Amino acid sequence: MSNTKNYNLVAQNTESTVVCEYSPPYGKRAESYQSEAELEKAFIKQLQTQAYEYVNITSEEDLILNLRKQLEKLNNHNFSDKEWDYFFKKELANPNQSIAEKTATIQEDYIKILKCDNGTSKNIYLLKKDNIHSNSLQVINQYETEDGKYKNRYDVTILINGLPLVHIELKKRGVAIQEAFNQINRYQRESFWASSGLYEYIQIFVISNGTHTKYYSNTTRFEHIKESKGIPNKGKKSSNSFEFTSWWADHTNRPITDLMDFSKTFFAKHSILNILTKYCVFTTDKQLLVMRPYQIVATEKILNKIEVSTNYKQLGTVKAGGYIWHTTGSGKTLTSFKTAQLTSRLSFIDKVLFVVDRKDLDYQTMKEYDKFEKGAANSNTSTSILKKQLEDPNARIIITTIQKLDRFIAKNKGHNIFEGHIVLIFDECHRSQFGDMHTAITKAFNNYHLFGFTGTPIFAVNSSSGGRFDLKTTEQAFGDKLHTYTIVDAIADKNVLPFRVDYISTLKEAENIEDKKVKDIDREAVLSAPERLSNIVNYIIEHFNQKTKRNDKSYIHNITKNIQELVTAKDMKKVAVIKEKIRLSGFNSIFSVQSIEMAKKYYAEFEKQQKLLPEIQRLKIAMIYSFGINEEEIDGVIDENSEDTSGLDESSREFLENAIKDYNKMFKTSYNTSSDKFQNYYKDVSERVKNREIDLLIVVNMFLTGFDATTLNTWVDKNLRLHGLLQAYSRTNRILNSIKTFGNIICFRNLEKATNESISLFGDKEASGIVLLKTYKEYYNGYEKDGKTIRGYKSLVEELQDKFPIGERIPGEKNQKEFIKLYGGILRVRNILTTFDEFEGNEILTERARLS
Repeated sequence: MSNTKNYNLVAQNTESTVVCEYSPPYGKRAESYQSEAELEKAFIKQLQTQAYEYVNITSEEDLILNLRKQLEKLNNHNFSDKEWDYFFKKELANPNQSIAEKTATIQEDYIKILKCDNGTSKNIYLLKKDNIHSNSLQVINQYETEDGKYKNRYDVTILINGLPLVHIELKKRGVAIQEAFNQINRYQRESFWASSGLYEYIQIFVISNGTHTKYYSNTTRFEHIKESKGIPNKGKKSSNSFEFTSWWADHTNRPITDLMDFSKTFFAKHSILNILTKYCVFTTDKQLLVMRPYQIVATEKILNKIEVSTNYKQLGTVKAGGYIWHTTGSGKTLTSFKTAQLTSRLSFIDKVLFVVDRKDLDYQTMKEYDKFEKGAANSNTSTSILKKQLEDPNARIIITTIQKLDRFIAKNKGHNIFEGHIVLIFDECHRSQFGDMHTAITKAFNNYHLFGFTGTPIFAVNSSSGGRFDLKTTEQAFGDKLHTYTIVDAIADKNVLPFRVDYISTLKEAENIEDKKVKDIDREAVLSAPERLSNIVNYIIEHFNQKTKRNDKSYIHNITKNIQELVTAKDMKKVAVIKEKIRLSGFNSIFSVQSIEMAKKYYAEFEKQQKLLPEIQRLKIAMIYSFGINEEEIDGVIDENSEDTSGLDESSREFLENAIKDYNKMFKTSYNTSSDKFQNYYKDVSERVKNREIDLLIVVNMFLTGFDATTLNTWVDKNLRLHGLLQAYSRTNRILNSIKTFGNIICFRNLEKATNESISLFGDKEASGIVLLKTYKEYYNGYEKDGKTIRGYKSLVEELQDKFPIGERIPGEKNQKEFIKLYGGILRVRNILTTFDEFEGNEILTERARLS
């Protein structure tokens, strides 16, 4: 009898953009310090085995001729000389077009109209996005230009249909890849823009020394251009610097760093074409974002799940969906955003509902979605517009709050939309969404897929004891986990920063009360004692500049100028955002406290102590809280309602009203605690924290989840645990620049055990060594890591003083390089040590010595 079995093909995907698991091929790698020329030759040879055509193009004349031939082949049209001359000068080499406009051409406007000699018009594709294998891939090297400020010769460029869209800069093994990054920056200053400016079409840059390989978007280079025309950079890194380059990886988040391995995966024909045509996002701020591998994996996992569950007829069940666990700060919104866009293009899907919490529906999210699809997002709190969108067959993507969707369901029983093939994507699947609203949605819709994104999933161990027994965990509510990218992965990849947690005791017996068996009411009475609060406020005022690095190097920060106009507008989409670059020093903070009563006491104490200070030394303090549903606080964070203060008691509302009056006086605004004006106050505070206009924001629960501001530190006087703790800490670990090297958290309660438990749950048992920075003694004296001795500040400074005495000239290039390397190491460890109180008085290298 035959053993042959018949299988029904449910779905097939032979071309995942990211490989499942990559194992380097057997055999010896080239470990020698290859020259650049040898590395370049090997790389091009590898690309040729992957169906790239090598062409010998070293001048612009040849580049333009090849571009014409490739576009003729792609479009099955032979240009006359007159047609080509007009098309090239108007559409491709228009001197009035900037990098941003050329990026828009590739990402959005890639079909151009040609006026033919016979009077007809024809569509000319620069890229075929619906059938990526119609595009031709070519590789060139040593392209030379003499028309810029200086003569330059570039390493390797990938041409897609003749246009240079990917550029690779190589350094020999042993040379830091940052040198390749710096070289590309030099090319942008000197020659990429020269002649016809075709090299300004480059979307992605790759840098490699053979051993280490990274990629990044043209945004980084574009930002350098803008900054060079504005405020002088003075050699300091901007927020678009080397820190924003990315590793490529496989499905398991294992980095693929060797150039040949990178070539076989990232430069596989379907992968690079998918990345360029599907997995880039060109934002309304004219920033090109190239998705990271884990973001692409998550998107494709969801698309595949939709197809498989549809074919298996699992619609309307938990098996038709799933959840993505990507750590806070890793770009979940971008991933869910792109997922919604690609899902909406599936012919069998009627609607994609992108569901956010009310407090997450900010101006930027709405603006980005409206760019993808006009009218997709609206800020109207009534359900009438949502109803109109749901009934419009042309509205494919709809962004809505979970609260608005819940109201629509309640008011529209039996609506036709409930029979449609619907995909619901929850940008942040908070625990609060597991209750009645979740039940209402899953009961109302019949043919749905439900997907959730979360940085801190709810497992049995961190689930609440109340509510429905079958909706306690993320998996119960959303289905299988489809992909994981933990905080350990993100820190290892340098996509977010590690944490440095300080535990400060102002009254020893008060902080230690956490571990004693006393009634909660007695514990809180001790912790809210006036003497303790006074000491904490005094500590914050005295150490604010130190902890937030206000006296450190300055940096350029991009701020929003017309905040009040934006947040009070009836239709935010009709108001243009006015941005400005300013130079700042240091960061700002959220101060998370236990209760509304504590928030009031702290605000009053800051006011009292700051009256004794000169005005120039006073911190800009703001406060926000509102009524929260009194549910069990397993994690220490309750969801506060950013729309409503009516549930507050009279005393708390009056106090908040007066705090908002102080805010109005500080920023020349006119908010209060009434429903509409409080919503605007919330938005205004959000933007001013991002601008770093507010020094310290006192909160109870607000802004502890889902809020991103790159300049934040966090002070904590609140019992936090598990997902609530990690969410609160994660407000601090966004990458900003080279000055901000960690997320700084200062705790006035003994949260060390809770911190380790949280990091273990959402990382692994060994995670604390990666997620948390070392102790003061370890940075000062050195420590052991993986069998190696990591030298501390003391040892490094002693070597510097011994080898390079102050005031003496450093002879020879070799010695000068050694000095720069050693001095750079000292500055890096000193940058961390300056936030430790113990470092004061123990700095061996004086300021005079550092500046000499």
